[in-house]
Amino acid sequence: MTNSIEEVLGADVIFVTGSNTTENHPVIAAQMRQAIKRGTKLIVADPRKIELAKDAEVFLQIKPGTNVALFNGLMNVIIEEGLQDKEYIKERTENYEDLEKLVKDYTPERVAEICGVDANDIRKAARLYAKADKAGIFYAMGITQHKSGTHGVMSISNLALLCGNIGVESGGVNPLRGQNNVQGACDMGGLPADYPGYQKVNESEVKEKFEKAWGVNLSSKVGLTIPEMMKAAEKGTIKFMYIMGENPMFSDPDINHVKKALENLDFLVVQDIFLTETAELADVVLPAASFAEKDGTFTNTERRVQRIRKAIEPVGESKPDWEILMDIMNRLGYKKKYSHPSEIMDEIAEVTPQYGGINYDRIEKIGLQWPCPTKDHPGTKYLHKGKCARGKGLFMAVDHTESAEQPDADYPFILTTGRMLYHYHTRTMTGRVEGLNKISSESYIEINPSTANKLGLKDGDKVKVSSRRGEITTKVKLVDIINDNIVFMPFHYADGAVNYLTNTALDSIAKIPELKVCAVNIKKIS
Repeated sequence: MTNSIEEVLGADVIFVTGSNTTENHPVIAAQMRQAIKRGTKLIVADPRKIELAKDAEVFLQIKPGTNVALFNGLMNVIIEEGLQDKEYIKERTENYEDLEKLVKDYTPERVAEICGVDANDIRKAARLYAKADKAGIFYAMGITQHKSGTHGVMSISNLALLCGNIGVESGGVNPLRGQNNVQGACDMGGLPADYPGYQKVNESEVKEKFEKAWGVNLSSKVGLTIPEMMKAAEKGTIKFMYIMGENPMFSDPDINHVKKALENLDFLVVQDIFLTETAELADVVLPAASFAEKDGTFTNTERRVQRIRKAIEPVGESKPDWEILMDIMNRLGYKKKYSHPSEIMDEIAEVTPQYGGINYDRIEKIGLQWPCPTKDHPGTKYLHKGKCARGKGLFMAVDHTESAEQPDADYPFILTTGRMLYHYHTRTMTGRVEGLNKISSESYIEINPSTANKLGLKDGDKVKVSSRRGEITTKVKLVDIINDNIVFMPFHYADGAVNYLTNTALDSIAKIPELKVCAVNIKKIS
């Protein structure tokens, strides 16, 4: 997030897109509703009529995969009506002319046809956002998990820059992270091209810096993303894989493909707190301690580094992740030893500029938001104040492109996926909670009554859902929150695991799979 969670309360306009915030980030959604009660206006764009849509001044129920077209349409209106922040654009941005030229073709009428919404609602949303002094955009995987996901994020940035909403309090571009330490994992180099602090592995001065800090020779070769690893494993070019705290046999697209890939490995190690579907395929399982059994930090969605503290001793033979990794690297010949996670944080501060001023003493009571470069720095509430980190904000003119799969005679429906309130990710943890399972215990597919009527279906019917990659069985849930010929499934359930169906088509830039759109067929099971 460029901005902070507390800044939600100061926004004039909140634009939520590709995020079912009340179910996936309920604390942030509660603050949004507080802001609305104080007079903040809300815009929502989503394929489903999510709970927040009830509070929205404008709700745009777009067709899945049309995010870029929508943003271009909003910017068309803003520029045509002269609502852009011309002074901000002149002083703080570059490449505006290319954007202006591109969005001329994205009239509200054309975009309405692409997205399946009303042209006047596009105009209304554009004016509402552009006329606000402080407007924040909040998005999640409904934007990123597309073949055009990176372009979707660029389009959000374009819209925010166009109206001067980057580098201001209660504005910004705010991705809502899907898990509690996604931000921290990325910060620490959990990306194939990065060392900690987003320092690039293929830059010689960066490589030399880390070689000196760690006393080893390092490769400058960029690694593979998870989808690329799975393809390589299936082909046999990757022989060994070590998976920590991840359940790709459930969470990754085209599970049949994932299973073939993992079974084709010579050796698979899984480190987790429970025996997951992925761990069942492992040659060795390393039992890891849960968050309550270890000391450390999480970095949350607003860049805040926060302490976690051991409440109980690790159960059984489990160990904290850092101890397992240290034991392995020591056995492999690298003799570095740590006695406590605070020593690891001190090392992080030495090699990661954004974390330079963070240590356990400073975050004992309240976490700090990076960048926090020095020991006397208070942390950073919002980014790009005064000027963008790169110097000038860069407009990236990008066209709408269709999703990799479109409905046809064999697969006439668009399936989109997501999460629900009562379960978390692959239910590795929440699936063991009796109370949550009583509320929601089995897979289902949301279908509009009109679509169900055409198929001769009623609520609770058992159906076979198939795609070009696989098939599953699940139960029908009739809802009026999704449009005709579009269906939705949560991905939490092993029975009717939706990722047997989803597409492995990748965003060409970020290599993220298109989990949010695939073509399916639905047949009633007698």
